[in-house]
Amino acid sequence: MAEVNGREVVLDILLELSKESEYSNILIAAVLEKHDYLDGREKAFIKRVSEGTIERRIQIDYVLDRFSKLSVKKMKPFIRELLRMSVYQILFMENIPDAAVCNEAVKLAKKRGFRSLQGYVNGVLRAVARGKEQIPYPDKQTDYLEYLSVCYSMPRWLTEHFCAAYGEERCEAVLAAFLQRGAVSIRIQETLDEKEREALTEAWQQSGVQVHRHPYLPYAVTVQKTDGIRSLAGYREGSFAVQDVSSMLVVEAAGIRQGDTVIDVCAAPGGKALHAAVKLMGTGQVIACDVTEYKAAKIEENRDRMGMTNVSVRVRDARITDESLIGQADVLIADVPCSGLGVIGKKQDIKYRVTRQSMEEVVALQREIIDNAVRYLKPDGVMMYSTCTMNPAENEEMTDWICRTYDMEPVGMAQELPEELREEADRGYVQLLPGVHGTDGFFLAKLRRKSQV
Repeated sequence: MAEVNGREVVLDILLELSKESEYSNILIAAVLEKHDYLDGREKAFIKRVSEGTIERRIQIDYVLDRFSKLSVKKMKPFIRELLRMSVYQILFMENIPDAAVCNEAVKLAKKRGFRSLQGYVNGVLRAVARGKEQIPYPDKQTDYLEYLSVCYSMPRWLTEHFCAAYGEERCEAVLAAFLQRGAVSIRIQETLDEKEREALTEAWQQSGVQVHRHPYLPYAVTVQKTDGIRSLAGYREGSFAVQDVSSMLVVEAAGIRQGDTVIDVCAAPGGKALHAAVKLMGTGQVIACDVTEYKAAKIEENRDRMGMTNVSVRVRDARITDESLIGQADVLIADVPCSGLGVIGKKQDIKYRVTRQSMEEVVALQREIIDNAVRYLKPDGVMMYSTCTMNPAENEEMTDWICRTYDMEPVGMAQELPEELREEADRGYVQLLPGVHGTDGFFLAKLRRKSQV
């Protein structure tokens, strides 16, 4: 088998992503699976440089435009991505000598048919390496939004959006959190007692995994430095599920009782549906729906691994009525498609793809889904509305629209949620922010149907 050059793998990832045919998290995962035979350190390098180059693109381009006579926008795609990934290593990976970065970039330029540009690549990168400590970044005092945009690599219009919605201090905390190497959130099965949970986490720690309990929920932990979730003790036995704490809070707040019927209309990959099944303690039923066979299969895969026998899965478009579900739900979970601004830290290229127009379009889609889904509620049934975004039009304003349009009312969640969230939860909805709450950016609202629609 021919030797694989990790930097060349990264370069090919970046070139493919520049076509915007696939999201970075999906493509990077597929490439790493293809090269699963590689040493763990090499795979970690590929993942780190690919993700880092994407998430720091605005800052990297700002730097390149100060050291290159040719602007980033005018560069050939190959050279642009080669320089970007190399500058990322120079600025953010102290364990790699700058000279090695320059030399490897020159070799790649030559190998891929850009011999005539070897000198240019070498000159730009060595200039960046020499001047990296004196780069004149935008001044925080004179142009705060430009400072945020460049230093946290966030499109300026989105920094304006976050500052307007949440204030300057919280905005900067959110942007900083997006750039932190994220831990994976795990929900340990509540059916395990405390000793079993401790034995599980101890086994993970002994294999070199860093484990931290989340302060909000006793069964929620975060893990780092894993060789992959599937390799953790207890995975095959269904002892845990990957699920963000924000998603767990939706089910906690729902107040699910034994015997309830829970309908999840946009369920894949099934985290909330399977969590709801645990709350039912073997009674009632969870009906988990999603739009494609592929998504339904992901739910079934997780259901079977977790041993949840009271969960059925259906392929359904959430905008189209399933007549058999009308008036059946004690609890309706509507985690609707959204702009995804809350998970930029995990899906780095969202911030480059989302537009004001796409945010307006997704609001229309959300209304269409809700218009259909409310028909599934029983009188006095509860809807848990949620998104993984930070956009008032999709969150607070959408909640107000639902209540006005469908004769529903917010329900306080202070008793069901952690003490740290109770003041906000008392009004019936909570906006969670990265860097503030230790979760994804996430919105959840609890709404009760007052009468038949």
